Amino acid sequence: MLKPDLRDVARQAMIDEGFDPDFSPEVRDQLAHPPAPLDKGTPKDLRELLWSSIDNDDTRDLDQVEFVQAVDGGMRLLIGIADVDRKVPKGSPIDKHAESQTTTVYTGVQMFPMLPVELSAGDTSMFENQDRHAVIVEIVVASDGSVKSEDVYTALIRNKAQLAYPGVGAWLEQRGEVPQKVASLPGLADQVQKQSAVAVLLRKLREKNGALEIETVEARAVTHDGKVTTIERNRDNAATRTIEDFMVSANGAVARFLEKRGFAAIRRVVKKPDRWPRIVDLAKQFGADLPPEADSIALHKFLEQRRAIDPEHFQDLSLAVVKLMGPGEYALDLPGGLNEGHFGLAVQDYTHSTAPNRRFADLLTQRLVKAALAGEPSPYTNDELEAIARNCTLRENAARKVERKVRKTAAALLLADKIGAHFNAIVTGVKKEGTYVRVIDPPVEGRLMQGAHDVDVGDKVSVKLLSTNPEKGFIDFGLDRPSTH
Repeated sequence: MLKPDLRDVARQAMIDEGFDPDFSPEVRDQLAHPPAPLDKGTPKDLRELLWSSIDNDDTRDLDQVEFVQAVDGGMRLLIGIADVDRKVPKGSPIDKHAESQTTTVYTGVQMFPMLPVELSAGDTSMFENQDRHAVIVEIVVASDGSVKSEDVYTALIRNKAQLAYPGVGAWLEQRGEVPQKVASLPGLADQVQKQSAVAVLLRKLREKNGALEIETVEARAVTHDGKVTTIERNRDNAATRTIEDFMVSANGAVARFLEKRGFAAIRRVVKKPDRWPRIVDLAKQFGADLPPEADSIALHKFLEQRRAIDPEHFQDLSLAVVKLMGPGEYALDLPGGLNEGHFGLAVQDYTHSTAPNRRFADLLTQRLVKAALAGEPSPYTNDELEAIARNCTLRENAARKVERKVRKTAAALLLADKIGAHFNAIVTGVKKEGTYVRVIDPPVEGRLMQGAHDVDVGDKVSVKLLSTNPEKGFIDFGLDRPSTH
């Protein structure tokens, strides 16, 4: 049987989930005849600072750069976010396409960008040694990790070094040599180390407030000419955590900035888990007692303890907790109103603002920020914001389905000759339509077709591979032996 090309699978999955993987003639015309940039006010000139970016090795749609410096009583953190709005006017064909799609979809085998690559991987990407307009989030961090002050403004910046997570992470964790690019630019090694130190301070304060200590592993299909060769794991490291901590802080600062100026906005919300009782049950299996009501501080302490006791299996527990917490969503936030906050990050004020090349919610938030800075009214009505928030949530869920479809097809192809093999796995979903497990190695997901009535999310099980169907992306397992608690 002819094996499917994963690029064709990805494209069809996009269409099936309601995405438009192609750009219209109107979008192409706008690219060929771009409107004049939308400039409001005179930005600061911060090009001389030692800015750097850290992202994946193959990332082209760079959204942000970072810089820190010592000030009285702490450190000043600057996060420069690409000014995408300047090149994408509201209501233009490119903007309408972005608003309908809401997100870039990363399938591993092919990327489907929200914005044309001429912008997202071109004129609005924070490439090395290119002058770029940016929205700056400035945060002064005290020695205990508390935030002394926050500010938001526009600036002209220049990325001095485009760095990658694997090399920087290994160096920061003393598992590898200093990356050549870091070593060759005077002052950059000290700069990156200071960034990591500031991130640790910010993270420790959030963890004190109950931010969850989660260790994630993302599975990615490695392909050649559309054919899967293996499935590899992308792990967190000191570099990914640094950028994550900076983005969390920036998103909180932007949310508070808009709140203080009386702007309605779109918040990123992760509600208290509906399946908290199951999380309590999981903790009991390890001899820990969690309160009957959802409590992020108590959950953080439990997870911190488990990481210290059993780091080898902490990823399994993290995966179970993430699945039981459920996905986030976008919601309208009115000035002075109450919002659910972000349970996993233990923050009350949180929006999405740091990835305007990749997410429409961030581009919209950028427009709100620039309007506030210019003393102008909001470019969106509350009804528009509510409708966009709802669509962003729906499209994000659809994007996950596309990515999952491609991963499952890749996994089905990889496991096609292993029928009857046994694997260690963890139960990741128990729904009306079926029970799902994730194999530990290789990191693939499938449906539990036999023995599903006896397990719940978080159970560790041994499963037997029953069948695969690459065309449909199906991987079917049977329970091999009872779950371990």
